[in-house]
Amino acid sequence: MTGYKYDVFLSYSRRGTAQRWLLNHFYERLVDCLTDQLAHTPEVYMDRMSIARGVHWPSDLQQALLHSKIIVPLFTPPYFRSPWCMAEFRSMQERQRKLGIGRGQVPQGLIYPILFADSDNFPSEAREYSWWDFKDVSNPDPVYRMTRDYPRFHERVTKFAADLARLLEQVPQWEPDWPLLVTPDPVLMPPPLIPRFGDPAQRAEQQLLNDTQWLDEL
Repeated sequence: MTGYKYDVFLSYSRRGTAQRWLLNHFYERLVDCLTDQLAHTPEVYMDRMSIARGVHWPSDLQQALLHSKIIVPLFTPPYFRSPWCMAEFRSMQERQRKLGIGRGQVPQGLIYPILFADSDNFPSEAREYSWWDFKDVSNPDPVYRMTRDYPRFHERVTKFAADLARLLEQVPQWEPDWPLLVTPDPVLMPPPLIPRFGDPAQRAEQQLLNDTQWLDEL
């Protein structure tokens, strides 16, 4: 594959509520709002929505990032403790460094952060970036859609998407040798056995949790 495939790469930690917020609210709304702004159909990469069955997902993540125009990291304290998140973040930092953008005379780069949770425990380098503050509209629960506050969330995403669309028009030409930081493959532990008694729906839900538990380390 050559060239860009994705407009946006969503980078986030699965610890905490960020993933549920993305799945329940932000991902779909961002795609819709970018559709209103862009001449082409937007492509937004989120691993839970984009990785096909049976693929080597660490390679898929790296290739998706390599072929993405902009990274949108969701800043939370767990984000900066995750080796996978930091590999994605630093890969884009290295791309900016190679291109000579993101600081100095060209301060606008390819990292477009969202402040999702407490910033008091961020490393100092995170504070060097301006971010979109979504802390006050970060309710991850599905019922949030039914609240009076949801239009404010929609308005925030609309403005975010409009600004993002402007940045997407300015990205540099794709290069095949952009740096990617390598992260180790996870050690997949066999899931614990599920008791063959009790409610079938509960057993199925527990099996799903067991099958995806290793993803929480990302």
